[in-house]
Formats: sequence, structure tokens, C-alpha cells
Amino acid sequence: MLQKLSDLNHCSKDEFVTALANIFEHSPWVAEAAAGLRPFAGIGALFAAMTTAVDRAPDEARLKLINAHPDLANKTQRASGLTAESSAEQDSVGLDRLSDAEFDAFERANSAYRAKFGFPYIVCVRRHTRDSILRDFERRLPNDAKAEMRTSVAEICRIAALRLDQSVASEDRLPVHGRLSTHVLDTHSGKPAAGISIELTELSDLGASRVVARATTNSDGRTDQPLIGGRPVPIGRYELSFRVGDYFAGRDVPMSDPPFLDRIPLHFAVSDPEGHLHVPLLVTPWSYATYRGS
Repeated sequence: MLQKLSDLNHCSKDEFVTALANIFEHSPWVAEAAAGLRPFAGIGALFAAMTTAVDRAPDEARLKLINAHPDLANKTQRASGLTAESSAEQDSVGLDRLSDAEFDAFERANSAYRAKFGFPYIVCVRRHTRDSILRDFERRLPNDAKAEMRTSVAEICRIAALRLDQSVASEDRLPVHGRLSTHVLDTHSGKPAAGISIELTELSDLGASRVVARATTNSDGRTDQPLIGGRPVPIGRYELSFRVGDYFAGRDVPMSDPPFLDRIPLHFAVSDPEGHLHVPLLVTPWSYATYRGS
């Protein structure tokens, strides 16, 4: 439930802690530390107070915070019940519907990580695809325990920022959202291309690719809403598919039969979840081009 920051500034300490108890997983002590610093001028100040409490906590408290988090894609922990926040986060990246190969890969990665460090691997999954999480496992496994504790706490703070953004309404915003957009220019006629069907698919090495968004271009050649917006754009590989054959056929443009260009797939990758990535298409019945916009 979205709560106004102004209400949180003036409610009782107990109400404040209850409202924000699980912004940091199973760790209401973070909200308790921030409660005495009210009122906050904005959500940025509130988040800074909470992260400062974590930074100033003793190592034992930070390790307990790390261990409060579940393993990723762990069927036993899922069956026993994750917090609503953890369940939604893991489901958002598809960890509740892994292929057998993906599940085996996650199980091996979790086991190797725990065996080396003695605590669970933590990453802000809303910033990642399944493939990029597995690559992050491999990248971090050679680290030492102190480095991984620092990285884990940083990822926990990213998780908390997204949870706070979803929980508290304020005039200011936390910088946790990215955007992926497109537009199509018909360079044959020299105008925006309206009515082209677009499909955005998240690609996967070990599992099934999944459709993220479907849209149709408007009179400006753009989609009415970003293909991804109001959240991070997950790190990973994507295909953006444009149905241009029907578009040109509907405008009586002379074409071969079958058309030389029917469905155009553009493959690209995302590396900055909080950035703005614009992937346009410039198209004629016989050629197309794209570039990285912003």
C-alpha cells in the first residue's frame, strides 16, 4: 500500500516502523533507527537515513541482514514462504518458472557461493535478467568475503530503494527507474510510420525467451508508453521485432511477393538499468537502419 511521506512523518514511531519494517528484509531495526530523525523533507532523505543506519551498524548486524535474505530460485524456501516483497521480486525476473537447465545452473551457483562465503548470494533481481544474474554469480565468486559483504550490502540497498519507491509517495523520487523506447520512421515516404506492430522479447541462453511488451506505433511512429518504464530496464539481451510487411502492404507500396522485408528483428543488449535506451528503426520496403539513441 502506497503511503504518503507526510503521513509517515507524523505518525507514531510504531506505525512508522510497521509501515517500513521490511524495506530491508526482516530487519525492522533499520526503520527504527530512521524513525527518530523525522521529519524527512523527501524520500531521498528518508532513504539516506536508512542506508546510514546500515552503514553504521556493526559487522554482526550487517551479516545478519545479509543472512535474512533467501537464496534465489530455492524451491524449499519458496515452499516454506518468502516475504511478499521477495516473492514478487523473484517472480518479476521469472525465477518461479525456470527451465530445468536454468534451475540446475542456479542450484550449482547458490551452492558454490554459500560454500565459499557462508551467506546467500544477493543481487537486486529487478535490475537483471536470468542470464545476467548467472553471469553476475560467476563474476563475484572469485572475490574474498569482505568484498562480497560490501557488494551484498550495496545490493541490499538497491533492493531497499526499489521497495521504498513502491511504498512511499513523495514529491521527490529515487533514481531507480530506467526507460526503453522506440519509434519507426518510414524513410520511403519521409514520415513517421503509424500502425506497425512491435514485440519486445527478453532472450535467454538456457531457458525460454519471454515476451516483455507488445505495442503498436501511433501517428508519431512511437508507442503510447515506453516499452519498459517506471522500473529498471533489466540488464540482458533483447529482440525488438517490427512487422513492417503489413504496414507497407496497407499503403499500396509496390513490393515483391513475398515481401523482401516482412518482420525485422533487432538484437541489442541493456547494460544500464537506470538509463534511457532508445532503439529506433528507419525503414523502407527494401532496407532498414537503427542506432543507439537516448
